[in-house]
Amino acid sequence: MLDIGYALSTRFPDPPQTDYRRADVHALRHDLFCGDVYLADTKADREISTAWGWVPVLDFAWALCDIVERVDRDPAGSRAARPQWAELDFTESADRLLFERRFGWVDIEAEWLPESEPPLSFSHTELRRECRDFLHDLIADLTDMHDDLADNPAIWTLQARFPRVS
Repeated sequence: MLDIGYALSTRFPDPPQTDYRRADVHALRHDLFCGDVYLADTKADREISTAWGWVPVLDFAWALCDIVERVDRDPAGSRAARPQWAELDFTESADRLLFERRFGWVDIEAEWLPESEPPLSFSHTELRRECRDFLHDLIADLTDMHDDLADNPAIWTLQARFPRVS
């Protein structure tokens, strides 16, 4: 079972003068809501996590949803034997998360972990569902903290682009 989570940083708070209603996509993705993130396989009791404090958490959720769709472009879908790859790079470092889909499974590796550490592996269906749930839950948390964020058109577009799936 996949669990995706986050913790906002107290070392890198958002500027107090931020107008969340008018924040543009660049600010939402790169400048606001910094913290740490994790992906955990609760069944195997293993996780990939950051401990840097500066990861833009909303950007991470947004990028995960993009990546899940990117590794689903083969017309054969879950029957595709040819691997499909994607990566998520952390802009303030050279570290990346690497995603490889083959058949209906996606392996996730973190470059900062030892090579002996096996990748996390999840069904593509579960990964898509959990990434979108994480995105929507994160947006709900952030709008609870910053009411004006709920009125931001970029947030509306993001939620419409990646609706929850059952």
